Amino acid sequence: MIFLYNVQLYIGEVLTLYEKELKAIHKSNRHRKRVIYDDNLVDLASNDYLGLSTNKTLFTNAYKKVLQEKYHSPKASMLVNGYSSIHKEFEEKLKQVNNFEDAVIVGNGFVANIAMIEALVRKGDTLFIDEQYHASGMLATKLLKDSQVIVFQHNDVKQLKKLMIEHKGKKSSRMIIAIEGVYSMEGDIAPFEIFEIANEFKALLLVDEAHSSGVIGDKLMGIFDYYNITPQENHVKMGTLGKAYGSFGAYILASQTTIDFLINRAKPIIYSTAPSIFDTALGLEALNYILDNTKSLKEKIQTNLTIIQEELNIEAHSLIIPINIADNKKVIQIQEELKKKGFLLGAIRQPTVNSAIIRLIAKIDVKEELLREVCKDLKEYVQ
Repeated sequence: MIFLYNVQLYIGEVLTLYEKELKAIHKSNRHRKRVIYDDNLVDLASNDYLGLSTNKTLFTNAYKKVLQEKYHSPKASMLVNGYSSIHKEFEEKLKQVNNFEDAVIVGNGFVANIAMIEALVRKGDTLFIDEQYHASGMLATKLLKDSQVIVFQHNDVKQLKKLMIEHKGKKSSRMIIAIEGVYSMEGDIAPFEIFEIANEFKALLLVDEAHSSGVIGDKLMGIFDYYNITPQENHVKMGTLGKAYGSFGAYILASQTTIDFLINRAKPIIYSTAPSIFDTALGLEALNYILDNTKSLKEKIQTNLTIIQEELNIEAHSLIIPINIADNKKVIQIQEELKKKGFLLGAIRQPTVNSAIIRLIAKIDVKEELLREVCKDLKEYVQ
C-alpha cells in the first residue's frame, strides 16, 4: 500500500508540472487545440497552395492505381518488404523532373529533416543552419554536438560567409549548410548567393523545399528551378507532399551516393514503416497534374500575387503572406473577427514565430473577389 501511495504521489507531481506549464501557456495566449473548422469558411490558412486537396479526379486516379496492386498498405519498412512499384515509380519521376541522380521517399517532411541532418552531418562536420529553418531541422541539431552547429541570421549571406571563413581558418572539417527554399512563416525565398557560397566552400547544401516545390520556378519545381540551378553532387533537396501536392509524405533528392548513404544510415528511413502507398500514388498524380498544367497554375499564382500587391501593397514572391501583429491576444481576436466574415486565416504565435502574425495563404483555388475582400479587411493591420 505504501508503494502504491508513493507511485500515485509521484504521478500527481508529474501531472502538476504539466498543469503549471499549461496554465503559463494559457496566460500568454499561446494555447493550441485541435479544431474541426466549418467547411463553409474560405480556407486561407492551410498549405494547400494549389487547392489539390479537393481534386477528386486525382484522388480517384490514385485509388484506381492502388487497387491494381496486390497490397494496399506498405506492410514493413522499405528495406524489409515495404517498397512497392508505386514508390519506385514516384521516385523515378521525381528525380527525372528535378534533374537529380536519385531519390528516396520518406514518411513526412518532419521525418525527412531528421533523416537528412542526423545522418549526413558526420563526426567532425559543422552544420550552418538558418535561424528560421523548420523546427524539425532544429530538433535534429540536438542529436549533434553543440560544437557542430552554427546558427546564422535569417537569409544573411554576409554573416554566413563570414562565419564559414572564420570556421575554415580554425578547422579543416567538412561544412554543411541548411536552408529552406521558401520559409514557411515569412514567405521569403533563400538568396541565390547561398548556392554560390556552398560551391565556393565545397559545402554540402541541404535545401528544404516543403513550401517552394509546386509554387515557384518555371516548372513549379521549387528553388532550383526558380534560379535555374542544375543540381550538383553537393546538393540535397527535400520536398513534401502535404502542401502543394495535396497528399501526405515526403522525399529526398540527391546524388546516387548520398541517397545510398541515407538508405543505409538514416534511422527514420531504416526503422520506419514505408510511406503510405495510396498517398504516394496521390503524390504522383499531383506531380503529373502540376507538370501538365504548369502554365495555367503559374498564371493563377501570379494573379493572386498581383492582388496582394494591389490590395495590401506587399510584394510577395510566394503564396505565404505574413502580417505582423506582435500581440498574441490580438492575433486571436483578428482571426475570430475574420471567421465571422467567412474567412479562415492562421493565427501564428510563439514558439512558431518570435512575434505573433496573421498568416494569409493566397491559395489559387480561392475566388479572386474573395481574396480581394479579405485583403481589404486586413488593410488596417498591415504595418
